[in-house]
Amino acid sequence: MTDIYRVAVEITAPIHDTEVTSRVADAVANIFPTADLEESFGEVRGETHSMEHLSELLHRQEILDTARGEFFSTREGETFSFALKKQAAFEDRITFSVGEPDELGEISVRVRVEEPTVEEYIDHIAPPTEDGRPVEG
Repeated sequence: MTDIYRVAVEITAPIHDTEVTSRVADAVANIFPTADLEESFGEVRGETHSMEHLSELLHRQEILDTARGEFFSTREGETFSFALKKQAAFEDRITFSVGEPDELGEISVRVRVEEPTVEEYIDHIAPPTEDGRPVEG
């Protein structure tokens, strides 16, 4: 049986005077290739219903535990949020932005899970690990 996931992912990224708008849009699209992006004065906004590519990157970079920590620490009801560094995203890599804000700003992501539960969706995109390997449930 295939699980059905219903999520709404809102993405925003500021564009600073020193940045090229298309590069910021490319950084967002690298992580969220299915996002519908809009460029407006000073920011790129997007919306998607899939985080599969982000999940693939988390697996490839072997940072599932880090991702789980970020996702669960920001959980509020059926939503969670996180921020990514733009430069890493431009290089098709995930680097969570924690602590001091990045001087160029971050890619801010807010995820609202409609089905199944937030915990089940996080387990899907960033499964728990044992000895650094995903635990299949």
